[in-house]
Amino acid sequence: MIKVAKFGGSSVADAEQFKKVKSIVRSDPDRRFVVVSAAGKRFSGDNKLTDLLLLVNAHIAYHVDCTQLLKDIEARFVEIATDLKLTYPIAEKFEEFSSVIESLSPEYIVSRGEWFTARLMAEYLGMPFLDAADAIVFRHDGTVDMERTATQMKDAVQRLGTFVLPGFYGATIDGTIKLFQRGGGDITGAVLARCIDAHIYENWTDVSGFLSADPRIVDNPRTIHRITFDEMRELSYMGASVLQEEAIFPVREVGIPIQIKNTNLPEKRGTIIRETAEEGAREHLITGIAGKKDFIAVHISKAHMSNEVGIVRRALAVFERYGVSVEHIPTGVDSFGIVVNGSDVEDKIYLIVNDLQQELKPDSVTVVDKLALISVVGRNMSRRPGTSGRVFGALGEAGINIRMITQSSQEISIIMGVNNEDFERAINVIYQAFVADQMVDMVRGDVQ
Repeated sequence: MIKVAKFGGSSVADAEQFKKVKSIVRSDPDRRFVVVSAAGKRFSGDNKLTDLLLLVNAHIAYHVDCTQLLKDIEARFVEIATDLKLTYPIAEKFEEFSSVIESLSPEYIVSRGEWFTARLMAEYLGMPFLDAADAIVFRHDGTVDMERTATQMKDAVQRLGTFVLPGFYGATIDGTIKLFQRGGGDITGAVLARCIDAHIYENWTDVSGFLSADPRIVDNPRTIHRITFDEMRELSYMGASVLQEEAIFPVREVGIPIQIKNTNLPEKRGTIIRETAEEGAREHLITGIAGKKDFIAVHISKAHMSNEVGIVRRALAVFERYGVSVEHIPTGVDSFGIVVNGSDVEDKIYLIVNDLQQELKPDSVTVVDKLALISVVGRNMSRRPGTSGRVFGALGEAGINIRMITQSSQEISIIMGVNNEDFERAINVIYQAFVADQMVDMVRGDVQ
């Protein structure tokens, strides 16, 4: 079996975290390929090295001296190397980098967080170092050339057998360093897993998997042990994520599962993400609950609207004209709503309403602001009659008014709009009505 193990910034923040990584890698000989992020925060209030390198770029752009900032970054690397008794001349190499930093591209500068972290990790693990610039091939439009990348990766496997790869960046054919979007180390791991035909992609972080609700809202929410890619996308879209969303696509397309694990608690089961659920497994009705505040809904009503061809298209064209992304479109017979992020329209909502009135000639256009959306996600809901009624009933009994209802086309999520001030209480009510009750059932053996 081949496992790709990607370790996030918190997992490589200092020498003690390096030791945990080594223990994890050595505990399973199948973990022959390791991807690392740049060293992250060691404690609350600390800085991620990537953030510091971005700050270096800002200093250079505004002609501000960054000597002390570079010394602080160097000290982090030197401390790790010294504590682990590594021989790589990190101080010398970092000073070489610093001496020519003003001649380097911003993306090259930021990529050195991963590069130096991976160099140290490779020596500590006793594994070869593979520069991502020699393995991940970007097209000039910023997309990955998967075919060329696969060729480079497989060649590296044949030459090296095993290696440590820095995440977050690659290079174009001419050698120009290109970065993934923030959190792109997760994407690097997924690309590697796909290119070498791994059996599983492990993503090691500082949490023990996906949680069924936000722990800042619900006390001790249960861990989701099994989740499908579609469910994960639904929850991630509403902010419940421990994985860079784009990281799922390279592995999903070829059927490689992802496992989320905790570097600090490696014995924990974590979360496994697959295309489909395991057959025959007893499962929770609700997989997870997530949500966000501060949406705006524009409701448009017009008599006999159902007979008017193209009215929804014309309404959407107005939002497109102002560069606004539409989140949801709940519909009725003679009305429909368009839900958008409040921050996207705060300075143009009245212009949009005016254009809608001019172009659609509706009976009314109503704007509802300070709207929170809550998504209740579960692949089993469509097979269990009465689920929606239980959700709405629980909220009604708690005196929470539902302002909007919509459902995904795959029938794996129910999305409700409530007032911002009811957001946290609504999530707790739904959690207690479903997830908490199912945890009791799990103890009794009714669900797994």
